[in-house]
Amino acid sequence: MARQGYQEQLRTLREDVLFMSELVLERLRLGLDALETKDDDLAEDVIVGDHEINQIYLDLEQDCIDLLALQQPVASDLRFIAASFKIITDLERIADLATNLAGYAIEAERDVYPEVDIQSLGTATAQMVEDAMDAYAEEDTDRCYEIAERDDEIDALCEEASRVILTDLIDSQLESTDDDAIERIFRDVSRLLLTIRDLERVGDHAVNIAARTLYMVESDDELIY
Repeated sequence: MARQGYQEQLRTLREDVLFMSELVLERLRLGLDALETKDDDLAEDVIVGDHEINQIYLDLEQDCIDLLALQQPVASDLRFIAASFKIITDLERIADLATNLAGYAIEAERDVYPEVDIQSLGTATAQMVEDAMDAYAEEDTDRCYEIAERDDEIDALCEEASRVILTDLIDSQLESTDDDAIERIFRDVSRLLLTIRDLERVGDHAVNIAARTLYMVESDDELIY
């Protein structure tokens, strides 16, 4: 009976990690929506909602610690608990990045650099996270490698977007002699570069999740970095 209780704890942990990922993805997509629509109320909802994610993270962290301390798992169970512990850390950090996006939405006064498609970039990184969590749920190692490969594409897109912004800044934007205009330009550029950086980090966390899943299933640390 005790062993049945232990197995149920493991199943519950997996379910709770997946539930946390659903909430985090919702926050991420709402942050992107707020950024696109300049909706301050929506942005504030994302920022306030981060407290819920933090509490879930702390609860799951304690569940992992209890399983490690009280059940002394070995082999595959140990890898599963350790991977879950690392994955919830990545999810909590993705939620923090979603909060950053909401903050940028509040700061943004106008659209700049329409040639830089932030929404497409954000959608791609959110999909990476969703696919990484599907790989965790289904123990799909092939998908883990696929996610790592897609991250190279995201990195290239982020690098190109940053290059477009900085090139334009150097070539034309600073021709203005109005100090207020120059300050506004720098604020806009800084905000957009931070947005790109944060979306790139979301992709990195998706790869971390895939890496931990691969290790969990096959004891293969190839993707861990």
